Amino acid sequence: MTTHQDRKLYLGPRLRVLRRELGLNQAQMAQELGVSPSYLNHLERNQRPLTAQMLLRLANTYEIDVRDFVAGAAQADGGDLQSVFADGLVRDIGIARNEVMEVAENYPGVSEAIMRLYRALTDLREAPGRVEELTVRPVSASNAVQWLRDMLQARRYHLSDIDDAAEALAADLGAGLEAMRPAMRAMLADRYGIRVQVVEDGVLVDALWHYDFHRRRLMLSERMDEQSRQFAVAVRLAESALADRIRAEVDRAGAPDDETRMLLRRALVSYAAAAIVMPYARFLQVAQDSHYDMELLKARFGVSYEQAAQRLVTLTRPTARSVPMFMMKIDWAGAVSKRCTSDGAWVARAGGGCARWGVQRAFRQPGEPVTALVEAPDGERFVTVARAIPPRPGRAPSMIILGCPDRHAGQISGLTRMSAPPVDAIPIGPRCHLCERAGCPDRALPPVTRVLDLSDYARPASPYPFRAI
Repeated sequence: MTTHQDRKLYLGPRLRVLRRELGLNQAQMAQELGVSPSYLNHLERNQRPLTAQMLLRLANTYEIDVRDFVAGAAQADGGDLQSVFADGLVRDIGIARNEVMEVAENYPGVSEAIMRLYRALTDLREAPGRVEELTVRPVSASNAVQWLRDMLQARRYHLSDIDDAAEALAADLGAGLEAMRPAMRAMLADRYGIRVQVVEDGVLVDALWHYDFHRRRLMLSERMDEQSRQFAVAVRLAESALADRIRAEVDRAGAPDDETRMLLRRALVSYAAAAIVMPYARFLQVAQDSHYDMELLKARFGVSYEQAAQRLVTLTRPTARSVPMFMMKIDWAGAVSKRCTSDGAWVARAGGGCARWGVQRAFRQPGEPVTALVEAPDGERFVTVARAIPPRPGRAPSMIILGCPDRHAGQISGLTRMSAPPVDAIPIGPRCHLCERAGCPDRALPPVTRVLDLSDYARPASPYPFRAI
């Protein structure tokens, strides 16, 4: 019978970690221990056990505590593996503790692989709250976009310094479209020497507008509607008149790299332009008085539906704030290209992929709002309004979704065009492969975090029933 004292010690991963902590390659460590590099390689790959003589050489050469070096590995790995196999996903298999310990002690590479897979599974279970991180995008772009979203979310999508400066600038331009539009162009020309010129189709290749820095000329394509032209002029005015405020905000944010910094600067310029065209106090007053009537907001400020929707999310000034709103932009294929929320609403962070929501109906009735009352997995309810946006030159149609917690439904009747929201809430989740709602009859895929529970003797309502954990 093999006793505990006779058990062979396979501590390859521990030996490899020690070598890397010391900053040595295999040849250097082998030379210091007086063994061949091939023998050391066998030890690290657990193809040879670590003998008592080798343990003494390690202790004498690198001044390590042999007891800690030997005892820590199997105990830690065994404990971690035990928690993995106690998970509800595999608990019913009934893997004996001694089997788990044998794997931990004798197959540390396998143990590490299992732990990595389990950590990935844990991440998937948390995915409804972090679904944006799972979208398929280039890694660098995803990191930059996610950083920007996190930064703006931390500020509740309100940048007070830029907003205050933009509001003061808007006051100089005058109230109303008839005064503001020519005043913006005049200010660009008189203060900054920049002329605005509408050019014929074909002059601007693959662009709707272009700023000629050398000739100090902003060229706008004749294909642009008046709303888009106004915003392009506001962008150039923001870059000229609010340059110091924008630069200070960029420096304060501390973007991690040049790519993120450029993305941040572009977002802040757009924010400033929106704040000029839709001054905070004036825009909030009209929104509240009209119960968030989007048609009135569009007409009063000469903006698009998307511009007005995104501005609503930024109205979070502590002394004067709107209903807490969220906004999403979804393309024809169902991909979410924009998410903004002033209060971290689940729907804005993780929604958009559930077929039960029914927002795709908006594409079949362009211009008409599709109102719904939905319930998130945590039980919170939201009133949402989806509206299709007609295609623009070179762009496919998209959809804007606006919403707020249902407790504010009475304040947004101008947005929903209903005296009261629906009574019955639609339970929604993230995309099917991430959703753990049980009994969903519209499920297209089973959740990757659960085990299917199929039976030959019963046919449940859901096509992919799974076990509760």
